[in-house]
Amino acid sequence: QVQLVESGGGLVQAGGSLRLSCTASGRTFRSVAVGWFRQAPGKEREFVAAWSNGITSYANSVKGRFTISRDNAANTVYLQMNSLKPEDTAVYYCAARKIIYYSLSPKDYDYWGQGTQVTVSS
Repeated sequence: QVQLVESGGGLVQAGGSLRLSCTASGRTFRSVAVGWFRQAPGKEREFVAAWSNGITSYANSVKGRFTISRDNAANTVYLQMNSLKPEDTAVYYCAARKIIYYSLSPKDYDYWGQGTQVTVSS
């Protein structure tokens, strides 16, 4: 069993930055794939970024602005978000799979955090 806790969301002006954190307990991030997803009101949950065995993947909408990284010692995965836009406003979720290969589909993830709100004002 894996428990995920996100933090770092908040309100920021367009062009600003935030760093989200996802800390795991129960299992190390070394042996799982981790993804960040987001869900805006009235929209489906969508893929943002993923990390798996040193390989990263990003949605086209965030490529070049967001960076996913991992701190092994802290068992934490980060999502650094720069040049934020109002359309990035959503609840952001951290998720983990039982296997090491990431997926772009939220349906393939086994564990989820509670989500953290990110609001970008124009």
